[in-house]
Amino acid sequence: MKYSHAEYVAAFKTLSDETRLKIIDMLSCGEMCACDILEKFSISQSTLSYHMKTLVDSGLVNGVRDGAWMRYTLNKERTNSVLSFLTEITSEKEDCICNSIEKKDCKQES
Repeated sequence: MKYSHAEYVAAFKTLSDETRLKIIDMLSCGEMCACDILEKFSISQSTLSYHMKTLVDSGLVNGVRDGAWMRYTLNKERTNSVLSFLTEITSEKEDCICNSIEKKDCKQES
């Protein structure tokens, strides 16, 4: 399967933050209310909102309003797609991007 690298940049940028990685880990157990997520961190409501917006905008998390709060779930389709992409780009393959590069002998002379 051929992937577009640009399609996954936002997901990896989103995952480059420790708090957001922990939120993804928490959501792996199922749906959670923002109030429950907030209890696990020493951050403000606005900071949590920023992290959740980033996760939702990247497509990794789904958010649904429930009164004054939001309820969040992992977007399994998107997370599986990101995992497949990472597996693909870290595996040996015939159509690897490196095959279009002329490789040089980089041995250093003593």
